[in-house]
Order: sequence, then structure tokens, then C-alpha cells
Amino acid sequence: MRAIWLVVGLVLLALNLRAAITGVPPVLGELREEFGLSGIEVSVLTTLPELCVGLFSALAPALARRIGTEAAITAALVVLTAGLLLRAIPGRAALFAGTVLAGAGVATGNVLVPAVVKHAFPGRAGTFTGLAMMLMSVSGAAAAGLAVPLEQAGGWRLALVAWAVPALVAALAWGPLTRRRAAEPVQQAAGSLLREPLAWSVMVFMGMASLMFYTLTSWLPQIMREHGFPAATAGTMNSVIIVIGIPLGFAVPVVAARMRDQRPLVLAVAALMVLGLGGLLLAPGAGWLWTAVFGIATGSAFPLALTLLNLRSPTAAITARLSGMAQSGGYLLAATGPLTFGLLHTATGGWHASIWLLLLLVVPELVCGLAAARPGLLRPAEPVVTSAAPLS
Repeated sequence: MRAIWLVVGLVLLALNLRAAITGVPPVLGELREEFGLSGIEVSVLTTLPELCVGLFSALAPALARRIGTEAAITAALVVLTAGLLLRAIPGRAALFAGTVLAGAGVATGNVLVPAVVKHAFPGRAGTFTGLAMMLMSVSGAAAAGLAVPLEQAGGWRLALVAWAVPALVAALAWGPLTRRRAAEPVQQAAGSLLREPLAWSVMVFMGMASLMFYTLTSWLPQIMREHGFPAATAGTMNSVIIVIGIPLGFAVPVVAARMRDQRPLVLAVAALMVLGLGGLLLAPGAGWLWTAVFGIATGSAFPLALTLLNLRSPTAAITARLSGMAQSGGYLLAATGPLTFGLLHTATGGWHASIWLLLLLVVPELVCGLAAARPGLLRPAEPVVTSAAPLS
């Protein structure tokens, strides 16, 4: 019965880890008009979720060790619910504070998903990682697609607050799982991952995978418009990238978990990125082709990175710590991508320098990806027996 409840909990958790972020951009115009936001404030509002994920991800493993993973997830969902409700209260302060709270909840949930999978479903890590990735993509796409209809039906507040309902349902579902077996001895690794080259490789690969996705989805529509595509068509290209990633979010972890060596998948991702970026430089008129290539490349890279968190970790406790390190550093790295890409465009007056930058960044993505995908496990220290379970 507990296993079934954990599956339900994992499904509900995954469904709440994207909607709080992707539901905002479609109603930015209404928010800007309602609060009189400046261009800088709009930029801060759209960047805050990624920055919060980067900053708060590092805290999630310590919270899980202190109160238990299930309790930490419950707390994260409660904070997420509070943040979503707070954003609907009149006032700029509530809007920005609610976004920070929602980002903190999402960050904690993101980090602990691999730990839950490692602990509860160790023999089916690929399947359940794929399920979580697919559900994240579906909910993210649904929140973006439903934002405008919800805004038209009940205003921007309804569009933002609607996602507090599934977050609250998920929190209530995780509540019964927080009962911990405190007297049961467990093994907790004590060494620092910061001294482990493999951990750094996983972090950089995850960061580069995220950077490529966020940069392309931020700027591809404008690039395509400047090459003669109608605005609606250019916008649809972003949706296509996300939609292509939905089935890959499930398939890639399943395939990767069945392989002893995941380096061929890293090589394929890098080759597709080079093909797509090179094509964008040389033949931008074939925009739909490069959109499909980007969809396959970015839709495969992040699920692969998330799967490596499990495959390179010997225990659920180390999975949580590696996930915290990789997602904290990775998302902070990814947050620099769209900004740098845009600044280069402004400085040069064209897109070539920005695209060349992404091509150069494929190199560290490939090098670190190959190191992360090589067979092996993190072993930061000898285990220490404790009586307070980090995972119940």
C-alpha cells in the first residue's frame, strides 16, 4: 500500500514542478499593466524562478536529512501553495514574494524527486524518472497553454492562483507519508561532493543542458521573426520544442537506465546541438527543421542529466546531495545563458556571435557529459551509521 501511495505522491509532485513557472509569461502583459512594472522589473520577475531554483536547491538535501525526505517534500508543497496564493494578493511586494516562495518550493521538489526514485524504486529508476520528467513537461505545457484562457475567464489572478489547488492536493497526499522510522539505523555519507570530479561533471552537464534549453526558447522566436517567419509561426516553434520533449522525457531515462555506459547518448545530444546551431547559422530559412533538431537535443539532454543523478549515486542520500549540488549550480549557470545571448546580440547587432557562443558551449557540455556518463559510482566517504533517517 505504501508503494502505491508513493507512486501517487510522485505523480502529484511532478505535476506541480513546472506550472508555477510556465504559467506566468503568457500573462506578463496583464501583470505589467496592473502593477506598472518597468522593463527591469519584468526581467527580474521572469528570472526569479530560475534564480530561486539555483539558490534554494542547495538547501534541500540538508532539510531532507534533518526532517526526512517525505516531510521535506510536504513542506515544499505547502510553501509552493502559499507562494501561488500570495501572488494573487494586490501589490508588487506580494507578487515578487510569492514568486520567491513558489521558486523555493519548486527547487526543493526538483532536488528530491531523484532521491525518492532512488529510495522507493531502485530497480526501476529509469521508468520512474521518465514518468516524472514526462509529467513535468505535460504540466508545464498545460500551464502555459491554459494561462490565457484562465485570464480571459477570470483575470490574471485566476490564471496564477489556479495552480495552488493541485499543489495543495499534492501536499495533502504527501502528509501521511511523513511518518518516519526514526529508530531504524541508516547509512549517511559524510564526505563533501565538492571534492568529487564526477559530481562536478554531472553539475556542468546539467547546467549546460538547461542553459541550451532556456536560451533557445527565450530567443528562437525573435531570431525566426527576423528571418521572415510570422510572429505566430515563430512562437509556435517554441511550443514544438516543448512538445517534442514530452515523449523523450519518458523514453530517454528508460533507455539510459538500461545501458551500462551512457556516453553514446551524450555524443548524440552534442551532435544534434551542433547540427541545429550550425544549421541556424548557415540556413536559417529551414527554421522548422532546426526546431525539430533542437526539440530532440534539448528534450533528451535534461532527462539524461536527471537520470545520471541516480545512476552515479550508490544510495538515496547521496542522490539527494548530488541532485542539490547539480541543480543549484546547474540552474545558476543556466540563468546566465539568455542574458548573455541577448547582450551579445545587442552589442553586435546580429545573431551570429550569440549562436557561435552556444556552439562553443557544446564543448564543455560534451566533455563533462562524457565524464558524467562513464560507468562508475560516487563514493565521497565511508558511510556513517545514524539513527535519524534522511529517507524514511
